[in-house]
Amino acid sequence: MTKPKIFNLLLFLTLSLCHSTVFAQTERLDSVMINGHMRRFKMVLPTTLKADAPMVMVLHGYSSSYLKKRTYMDKAAEAHGFVLCVPDGLKDPAGKRSWNVGYPKQEGWKMDDVQTVCRLAAHVQKKYHLSRANTFLTGMSNGGEMCYLLAYRNQTTFRALASISGLTLMWMYKELKPMRAVPFMEVHGTEDRTSEWAGDLANRGGWGAYLPVPTAVNAIVALNRCTHEEVTRMESRTPANGRSVVLHRFPDGDSGCEVWLYEVVGGKHSWHDADIDTGEEVWRFFSKYLK
Repeated sequence: MTKPKIFNLLLFLTLSLCHSTVFAQTERLDSVMINGHMRRFKMVLPTTLKADAPMVMVLHGYSSSYLKKRTYMDKAAEAHGFVLCVPDGLKDPAGKRSWNVGYPKQEGWKMDDVQTVCRLAAHVQKKYHLSRANTFLTGMSNGGEMCYLLAYRNQTTFRALASISGLTLMWMYKELKPMRAVPFMEVHGTEDRTSEWAGDLANRGGWGAYLPVPTAVNAIVALNRCTHEEVTRMESRTPANGRSVVLHRFPDGDSGCEVWLYEVVGGKHSWHDADIDTGEEVWRFFSKYLK
């Protein structure tokens, strides 16, 4: 092979590697005392961790844990080199590991998990030298409800929030007064029988009364003062399942705070990674707000 051909081949391989960068990851179990409770969490770190790296906190669903398994954000973190903080909830009065969002079965539980995750984020930012400005939160199901609760509690720790199969409980909507715009994303299936797309105002499911998903999202749209909607229809990434995806994007909120709703037509209670690349789409949303 001639020298020019060898040079061209090496140049091609170098450019190919540059365009397909994958950051290797390491996992580390850690813990910290917050308000008298030992809180366990997992850190998923790029092996070449840079100071002031972005961080995404990922909250599990009711009676679940992500400490020993990968989450819907792992692949995106590996592809883009951001840090994951994956905490465990404590056991509620029903004995289930969870986040306190005011379910009837959590009645009497005094745990303030909004304060918990904000304090945990501050601890992790300091210990691992991560960006205070570029800290985000996502959660699935019970973790998704935490996203709504943080929006309603006017937190300032997380720059943007992304709920997967989460809900706005009626008590949040009636009792709390959100005052500040916040970038917000929801991914939800129309055939979800755990967290009903159409809501459950009569509390038939036992989780407490909650709003229909479109109503819950529109409340955030109104909070952000978005004035128009852009609709994009997409095929499921698994076409054989017969599902489709409709992205409702509200792009013109105060201070640039957008709202995105991925309506998974026919989707059930899940991460929805069979229909969209959920982690990649969450990071696409979050990355709009990187400082």
